[in-house]
Amino acid sequence: MNHDIKDINLADAGLARILWADRDMPVLASIRERFERERPLEGVRIGACMHVTTETANLMRALKAAGAQVALCASNPLSTQDDTAAALVRDFGVEVFAIAGEDAQTYNRHIEAVIATNPQIVMDDGADLDTALHTRFPEQLKGVIGGTEETTTGVVRLAAMAADGTLSYPVFNINDANTKHCFDNHYGTGQSTLDGIIRATNRLMCGRTIVVSGYGYCGSGLALRAKGMGMRVIVCEVDPLKALEAHMEGYEVMPAAEAARFADVWVTVTGNCKVIDGPAFENMKDGAIICNSGHFDSEINIGWLEEHAVKKEELKPLVEEYTLADGRTVVLLAQGRLVNLSCAEGHPASVMDMSFANQIMAAEYLYAHAGELENKVYDVPVEIDDGIARVKLETLGIAIDALTEEQIAYMSSWNFDQA
Repeated sequence: MNHDIKDINLADAGLARILWADRDMPVLASIRERFERERPLEGVRIGACMHVTTETANLMRALKAAGAQVALCASNPLSTQDDTAAALVRDFGVEVFAIAGEDAQTYNRHIEAVIATNPQIVMDDGADLDTALHTRFPEQLKGVIGGTEETTTGVVRLAAMAADGTLSYPVFNINDANTKHCFDNHYGTGQSTLDGIIRATNRLMCGRTIVVSGYGYCGSGLALRAKGMGMRVIVCEVDPLKALEAHMEGYEVMPAAEAARFADVWVTVTGNCKVIDGPAFENMKDGAIICNSGHFDSEINIGWLEEHAVKKEELKPLVEEYTLADGRTVVLLAQGRLVNLSCAEGHPASVMDMSFANQIMAAEYLYAHAGELENKVYDVPVEIDDGIARVKLETLGIAIDALTEEQIAYMSSWNFDQA
């Protein structure tokens, strides 16, 4: 079996971590049990470009249980857990191409290794695999049935490709499934981002000021968790409705250049580029800690820091201090990459349980409806999304009410006297 990992001898530790995460992923476990019986993806080649974590490992286990042949590479050079990668290879028969801290050349080579397996279904987190297929390996597009996309940045890319008429297969937008963004983005990002910052810096958060750029599901979850830790929260936004929402939630809202004067910690969660740029750096408070929890490392203009710093020093792994000409310092975490995965372990397993349940159910749907879908980005079918929520409630021991026939008739009629 082909693979390129750091050390197969790390597999024992990786297996223990995978099984620990599995305890908190009951929805995915229930799907895996059904797949072991039904084998709905027998012989299907799946190419995945995702964060190689314990939670992803349990998704790969479910795909293998369904009968799929699986190849996996990292969707971020810093997010791979080397022991998890080793266990996936040794214990679960997954072809893994991922090494923590790999350089750009190795990262691209690993994507190419997955493409070389001729995937029929593409599972992506950021659309790097999809993009490489469309731009560098177009001859292999004809064998792809469809794909799934995990995160906002990738969905934006794929929607643009569909609008341009260049998307060559249907893709399910996992990111916007209610059981993904309402939980993974909001609750997962809030906790895991602060976890990464604290692990990297060991700084006390309460009493400090945090600036959050972007008030979507991720940013609002981060703001909520930071507020709960006793932090003063400032929100930077470009969307007037989101800015108003942040204000109504009790946060301060201001432009980035102004917020820079107060930031002890600054986190970007927008999916855009140069969110922290020259004007903000010029006003930035001395000693500010900056980091990113959006998918790509484009949100912070690191080039500006490299150009204007008179000194750069690694204080500890993934903690770099830039000294500017006027003596002020700016501390960058994780090279501007995902701080929650680079400096911590990413989202908790219980929220990834639902996100990855969407992934695997969408893959099953894609294969069952191969050839019936157009080459565009689709929302996850409501029956899948709702079904995952119901199973999650069951695993938590929570029961809910059901509508009576009279109530269903009432809600579906305009003539209330007849309902």
